[in-house]
Amino acid sequence: MTSTDSTRPRWALPPRPPGYDPVLFSWAMRDMRLTWRARGVLAELTTGYTDDDRPLMHQLTSLTRGERLAAEGREAFRKAVAELRALGYLEPEGDGVAERLAVNLDAAKDARPVPDRLHRDDDYDGS
Repeated sequence: MTSTDSTRPRWALPPRPPGYDPVLFSWAMRDMRLTWRARGVLAELTTGYTDDDRPLMHQLTSLTRGERLAAEGREAFRKAVAELRALGYLEPEGDGVAERLAVNLDAAKDARPVPDRLHRDDDYDGS
């Protein structure tokens, strides 16, 4: 184990796919009201942790530059979380530093998906 490995935060990996609705998750991942950054945070929070071992907000924002590696900084993360909260994808569980990031995919029912014109294969010319 390297010294980098020993400083990494440890959260349990889900033993099976989370029990979210795959249709709502797909809609959320294509919700054009969300920035790409916010979709990435939502994908991680939806699929990356067990229900019993979800990180606290301060645990994620306190990661050092070395621990984050290629991940964006604290302010970028906070902006993405604020965006997800504003649209209802994240609901507060707790308060302040003890707050957990609880995902609510029901917000995807109001999603504004990628326009249909981007899905049509007959328009694709291969270039």
